[in-house]
Amino acid sequence: MTDHDLVLVVDFGAQYAQLIARRVREAKVYSEIVPHSMAVEEMLERKPKAIILSGGPQSVYAEGAPRVDSSLFDAGVPAFGICYGFQAMAQTLGGDVRKTGLREFGRTPVTVSESGTLLSGIPEDLNVWMSHGDAVHAPPAGFAVLAASGGAPVAAFEDLDRKLAGVQWHPEVLHSQAGQAVLEHFLYDIAGCTGDWTTSNVVDEQVELIRQQVGDKQVLCALSGGVDSAVAAALVSKAIGDQLTCVYVDHGLQRAGESDQIEKDFVAATGTRLEMVDAEDQFLTALAGVTDPEQKRKIIGREFIRTFEATARKLDAERHIEFLVQGTLYPDVVESGGGTGAANIKSHHNVGGLPDDLQFSLIEPLRTLFKDEVRELGVALGLPEAMVYRHPFPGPGLGIRIVGEVTKNRLEILRAADLIARTELTAAGLDRDIWQFPVVLLADVRSVGVQGDGRTYGHPVVLRPVTSEDAMTADWARLPYDVLEKISTRITNEVDEINRVTLDITSKPPGTIEWE
Repeated sequence: MTDHDLVLVVDFGAQYAQLIARRVREAKVYSEIVPHSMAVEEMLERKPKAIILSGGPQSVYAEGAPRVDSSLFDAGVPAFGICYGFQAMAQTLGGDVRKTGLREFGRTPVTVSESGTLLSGIPEDLNVWMSHGDAVHAPPAGFAVLAASGGAPVAAFEDLDRKLAGVQWHPEVLHSQAGQAVLEHFLYDIAGCTGDWTTSNVVDEQVELIRQQVGDKQVLCALSGGVDSAVAAALVSKAIGDQLTCVYVDHGLQRAGESDQIEKDFVAATGTRLEMVDAEDQFLTALAGVTDPEQKRKIIGREFIRTFEATARKLDAERHIEFLVQGTLYPDVVESGGGTGAANIKSHHNVGGLPDDLQFSLIEPLRTLFKDEVRELGVALGLPEAMVYRHPFPGPGLGIRIVGEVTKNRLEILRAADLIARTELTAAGLDRDIWQFPVVLLADVRSVGVQGDGRTYGHPVVLRPVTSEDAMTADWARLPYDVLEKISTRITNEVDEINRVTLDITSKPPGTIEWE
């Protein structure tokens, strides 16, 4: 991505580092995350247009706390500090940072005393998201103080001569009023970024890169039914056309209509050659009698590899395949320690387990992108919105949404209940407000009920609607009562084996999004 301005987000252990990088990209500026342990010389070799110092959990004056090398601020590269990064900048340049008598967490009022460039056009009284126990009490020489809060005498500052600025709060968090405006003032007005990172640019650049990498060779892609693999395949298809063959292993554990969507809608939108493999009986036979969640996951993963390998061998014999497409995303790269460019990917995102004599070179056209960018790309490539905005779905599918043994009958029960929940969520216009909406069948539980004037012993289901930005943390979604009532009434009326609908109101942590 050397043709674009690059902003490096230096991660000091913040839970929001990825969010900062996403907000920079929302401002149409390309960003990447690097660890605070990276040497300044290495950062500068990347020729960044600007550097952002993230928040972090430690005190800047604590023993062993990560420091900022002063050479970073002598290099002439614009820099912006957020929370810990703000304090680290102040301390390194000679400002006064110490524990304040008032800790501030969550929504906090800030008063702007001087707007300067960073806070230009922003209200004098702001509500922002704070998370600190230390504060800057005096800025370094040459900095203008722009704002203060009850617990932070210096809550924002800037030195326009050196193109340095910072804020004590978290502008990247949606709860911070005018947060995106503050970031954009730094990016555009202080750092001089161009703002040319767009979806159409990504498509054009990736198409060219894929053509250069592949030449006239054959390429294989495993479609899961999810947005990542679908968009990756559509992008590769746009680049090389019928040199790409997609394989979809139908394990029988998908939600209602999803296999048909892949077979018909994806092919109609992309014209891609698709090999459908019906392996439902194989997977259900392997899962028979198994109730342990981890065992279920391992069996599903093993059977997928066996099926994919057999299909890949057949196709390789026909047309000698040299490349494999994977829908690896940027968070996968960062979370597995590859944020500095290493190809280290979380194992469950890799079609791992293939034998040594069936190895392919990887094509990862989405490895620089976040999920929301992938969705934008999917729309630009002409994929159906139902596919592009599909909620994230686990690889083992409904196999880990049935608590107990996975059987064909139980899958049909769960599919019917799940379809009702998704249909009503869509009808209420809430699809895009919800990150994920698992419906869980408690197959080994029977609850007493009354239906049709008779006593029943049916299964309970659990509704698990959650909101999230990255699945690292999640909160239970406050769906309107009338929507929940409609879902519950329809499920108990239309799915004979279910007589009780419950709602999971646990956040993550302590709970996970999935039950198994």
